[in-house]
Amino acid sequence: MEPPVRLVDLDRAAPPSSDRDQVLVGMATRPREVAGGFDVLLTAASDAPRPWVSCRDPYAAARQLQDAVTRQPAASVALVQVLRMGAALPPSDRLVAESLAYSALQGGAGFRAWLASARPRTPRPAAEPVRLRRHGDRLTVTLDRPWVRNAFDAATRDALCEALEVAVADPSISVVDLCGNGPAFCSGGDLSEFGSSRDPAEAHRVRVHRSPAALLQRCAPKVTAHLHSACVGAGIELAAFAGRVRATADTVIRLPETGMGLIPGAGGTASLPARIGRERSAYLALSGAPLGATEALAWGLVDEIGGCPP
Repeated sequence: MEPPVRLVDLDRAAPPSSDRDQVLVGMATRPREVAGGFDVLLTAASDAPRPWVSCRDPYAAARQLQDAVTRQPAASVALVQVLRMGAALPPSDRLVAESLAYSALQGGAGFRAWLASARPRTPRPAAEPVRLRRHGDRLTVTLDRPWVRNAFDAATRDALCEALEVAVADPSISVVDLCGNGPAFCSGGDLSEFGSSRDPAEAHRVRVHRSPAALLQRCAPKVTAHLHSACVGAGIELAAFAGRVRATADTVIRLPETGMGLIPGAGGTASLPARIGRERSAYLALSGAPLGATEALAWGLVDEIGGCPP
């Protein structure tokens, strides 16, 4: 079997034909037009245009990606395969493809190894994990588990679905503000629930049936997501569906799932590529690197940097 990742120095070599079973990473001193189906493109040039990612040393960054892919080969290859397929799928089908891959990886050795190494966490649920406030034609939807930085658990998912169903069904609502109470917008999936599902097939069925991402796709033009501080995993995956994304200057975005043996599972393989392209989405997910508000604005993942959410 071929190695799960291939690095190509585009300053010295011609692009190879793409391999569906490898993560293909290209590096160059300056951006250029390239063929070959690259999954990530790295350059030393500052302010590089999409799909390139600017970094101080693209060759060192490529080696770091190589190490990350080698640690979690199944998840890394599944990620780029889902991203590649997404361009040819209708928006709703992208969520189904993502969920199928996510469920398959839940039974994989990479996720089991991560789970075995993770420290146990005690669930800290909320009686009302999502709060709604209506004022005229405006609906404010607030994630409200500040003691865990609004970690996204099953109860939060279900409550958010109920809130978004209101936004979808009620034509008198013209503005939806999506906010997070407390020190962070959303710190990602609630780790106390990771590994609790014993039936990945049933988890896929539930994930598709109870999908905040699918509802956000339907009401996106109404929605403004107000980000602050940590926007991790589901926090940015869902927010990126919004018609407008507003972030405070301290916002930090990360996609950590691939390092856990999974891929983004809250819609990120559909929402982020629509805003920043599949190559930059792959870079964020494979590297797990933080993205600050200024760079997120330059990439188009954020539309505006502003003050505190309403």
